[in-house]
Amino acid sequence: MLQRLAQLYESIDSRDFVQIAILALVVFALLRFLSRTGTGSTIGRGLGMVVVALFLLAQVIVASLDFTELGTVLDYLLFALLLILAILFQPELRRGLMMLGRTKLWQGWAPTRHAVADPLADAAEALSRDGIGALIAIQRDVNLAATIETGQRIDGKLSAPLIRTVFTPRSPLHDGAVVLVKGRVVAAGCQLPMRSYDHLADASLLQKYGMRHRAALCLSEETDAIVLVISEETGRISLACAGQFEPVPRENLARRLVALLSAAPAKQAA
Repeated sequence: MLQRLAQLYESIDSRDFVQIAILALVVFALLRFLSRTGTGSTIGRGLGMVVVALFLLAQVIVASLDFTELGTVLDYLLFALLLILAILFQPELRRGLMMLGRTKLWQGWAPTRHAVADPLADAAEALSRDGIGALIAIQRDVNLAATIETGQRIDGKLSAPLIRTVFTPRSPLHDGAVVLVKGRVVAAGCQLPMRSYDHLADASLLQKYGMRHRAALCLSEETDAIVLVISEETGRISLACAGQFEPVPRENLARRLVALLSAAPAKQAA
């Protein structure tokens, strides 16, 4: 047996060393990843290295001595061991895969999300589904400082959970409007300008528009802001821009917001 092991050692060439180095790098990268995710203790990782080394040594011995039956048994044992480890460390593996999905390697493959349109669309869809009214003004070129001063300062990063929290029925700020400036929630509970709109020729419009819709329409007439309105009664989502209302289906809201935000205000008013 020793003679055959010596012959095996002498037969190893540069390609074998390259394969061993690649396998060692893979094992090292796996252990580093587990250490970053907090999976397992130092003793567990050390034991894992010992098990891997012993298994590789056993495979070398089986291949050199041509122990076919023993090799088959080792393959079954390896499969059973991997299955047991997957069951025992399921939470850790799930956490590790989640961290791997957040790495920069996969960010290039994910569709690009608009910093304003996508969070607003997510929040609007949830609020509309739950029958919760909302009023959100997006500042553009015309400063909305006068409107912001009527509300409560927040200055938080725009996110769907934040918008949904503000407009929760029991929230003290849900009755007013949220004002967005450069992708941030600057203030909530703001009071928008109001107008009677008695000049409208179509009387049905007066019945259809509630307080939120009239305030949104008025602000869009006086400024270049884009105002998102969600009806509490019907759940309908509308956009007010340049004094005009536009009902928007939930699935098209993000795309329509991107188009409005990227277009020049002068073109919208034309």
